Amino acid sequence: MSVDVVGLGACNVDFLQKIPRFAVPDDEVEIKELLLSVGGSASNFTVGLSRLNVNTGIIARVGNDYFGKVAKGQFKNEGVDTKRLLKTELQTGMVFIAIEPQGERSMYTFIGANKKFKLQEEDIKYIKHSKILHVTQMYKDVVEQASKHANILSFNPGAILSSFGIQELSKIIEKTDILFLNKKEMNILTHKSIDEGAHLLLDMGAQMVIVTCSENGANLYTQKGTIHSPGLKINAIDTTGAGDSFAAGFIAAYSKGKGLKECLDYANIVASCCVQKLGALSTPHYSKLNIKI
Repeated sequence: MSVDVVGLGACNVDFLQKIPRFAVPDDEVEIKELLLSVGGSASNFTVGLSRLNVNTGIIARVGNDYFGKVAKGQFKNEGVDTKRLLKTELQTGMVFIAIEPQGERSMYTFIGANKKFKLQEEDIKYIKHSKILHVTQMYKDVVEQASKHANILSFNPGAILSSFGIQELSKIIEKTDILFLNKKEMNILTHKSIDEGAHLLLDMGAQMVIVTCSENGANLYTQKGTIHSPGLKINAIDTTGAGDSFAAGFIAAYSKGKGLKECLDYANIVASCCVQKLGALSTPHYSKLNIKI
């Protein structure tokens, strides 16, 4: 079965802990609320996209263990195609996230099954038969290989891949149709301001650069000009997965042929709903949004 959009990247199980404060050495802090959920950027993105009424599948790896079963079950319940969610001999990846009242986070990550990800021939076929490939939180060599087969490439490098720098990522950037960065990642990747960095990336071959700026909204850059979508006044509880939710909102509108300004505004609205709840899988369902695409 072919899907409209494929998400390729990490799949984890998140243990989210709502705490009154961060612990210090030899300290003990009571967890006020505990949530177990599928996580990882590709998971957050594909679940969000499925909730926004887009036919979506994931390419990822989990362990042949209890948490791998939990992840697969949650994807199926969310309507995400799991044909290329494969089991490995390693344990399912896990992330332990502590969130204090102001929304600041502390994260401890166990990479697990994500560690030995290799793109297989069936993965490549799956990519070729999709309209859009969104890659996030994945190894550089895997991204380079996958980018060769994408019909439309959406790329969110995150902080770790951004730290490789623009020269190391040049082969990927020149194939990228939609590049997602936040303002911190832009600085890490280009060592330039948002505007200067965006135009540098466009000159390198990226067709579109989107930069999220928290409460200041988001900017979209193309060779034709810049589009701005202002931030929305909200009470943010947890920003975990906000970038993935934003990308899901944008790609949902883009895949339906909407204009770039409408796509950007829709992404902002979707992300603003996400941060008002605990957990990365907080992208709202299409039916719950006041604005339709």
